[in-house]
Amino acid sequence: MSTLIVDTEKFVFNLLSNELDTKYVYHNLAHTQRVVEKTKELAEKLKIAQTDAQNLEVAAWFHDTGFVDGADNHEEKSVKIVTDFLKGKKISDKRIEAISKLVLATKMNHQPKDNLEKIIMDADCAHLASKNFFDYTSLLRKEWELTGLKNISDEKWIKENINFFTIQHRFNTTYALKKWTKRKEKNLSKLMKNLKELKNDIKKFNQKQEALELKKDKTEAPERGIETMFRVALRNHITLSDIADTKANILLSVNAIIISMTLSTLIPKLDNPSNNYLIIPSIIFVLFTVVSIVLSILATRPNVTQGRFSKEDVANKKVNLLFFGNFHQMKLNDFEWGIQEMMKDREYLYSSLTKDLYFLGLVLNRKYSLLRHTYTVFMVGIILSVIAFAIAFSFQGIV
Repeated sequence: MSTLIVDTEKFVFNLLSNELDTKYVYHNLAHTQRVVEKTKELAEKLKIAQTDAQNLEVAAWFHDTGFVDGADNHEEKSVKIVTDFLKGKKISDKRIEAISKLVLATKMNHQPKDNLEKIIMDADCAHLASKNFFDYTSLLRKEWELTGLKNISDEKWIKENINFFTIQHRFNTTYALKKWTKRKEKNLSKLMKNLKELKNDIKKFNQKQEALELKKDKTEAPERGIETMFRVALRNHITLSDIADTKANILLSVNAIIISMTLSTLIPKLDNPSNNYLIIPSIIFVLFTVVSIVLSILATRPNVTQGRFSKEDVANKKVNLLFFGNFHQMKLNDFEWGIQEMMKDREYLYSSLTKDLYFLGLVLNRKYSLLRHTYTVFMVGIILSVIAFAIAFSFQGIV
């Protein structure tokens, strides 16, 4: 992975995590990550040149960053953000212009001018051919409501989706047309079926919705907004955990390579009395490397729990059934009973979700604290080792 891509991913991750309004439950980091993955898939399948593929990936990361300043003209705002970022990385004006054009290609109803624009447009609309389309579109509708953009009825919402499927959108690349059209048609068919059912019994539907609103505070299932909040928060925590594990694995690999090279090249030379001046620098070098390895392992080492709970624990709401470590030793029947009891109690359910989020945060704090210490030890060790070797060689030269 190129340095530009790594820096881009880090910059956009921090920007959307810290500065994006929480009302944007659809146009957020999760959506951006999905678009990036689909962009990479299309670029690979269509055998796009490496530089063009990198330009596509950078554009995919930045295409919705303008939402940090609001939805209006967010593409132009995204272009300004990516331009400032790339200028700071000393990227040529020609390449910045090419990436900016790709960002602007994600505008609604844009007509693609080349294959690269076709790819990023298809990636941005890949959710239309996703099995999770109805989950994603419900988040978009919720975002419209939260930001005050639109607040429309169920019937109009379905009609707008059908209109977008049939009139406004089509896949542009040959790969997307071949691989994604069938799933898109299934989603369209389900939309049309939903509309037909809605029209057949609109009165009954409205009555049901009114009844649900009256019982909203008493329902056992979480409201859509709360459910979305927990989903987004847990997903972000898991993403941060993956990043921490990746960083720890990188440090572990680098230090393992250093140890293996030291054992094979440096250590055998210490048997020669003429090389005694290398002993202390070598000890410092190996010591800090071993400490870095140990800290990296500690950052990724999982904790093992007993994996059991009793009916009294469930009755007293003392066990979190959403964490595998609390039930992996239980029999299926006992676990199913515990889950059913939890779902009957709305307060218990919310409490379990909250605890799951809290303890994930504690795990993340531990991982990132250990990682910080690991990087510090690694950095200090490298510096001290270089200084020690320099001093040893200078004394040897004097002798």
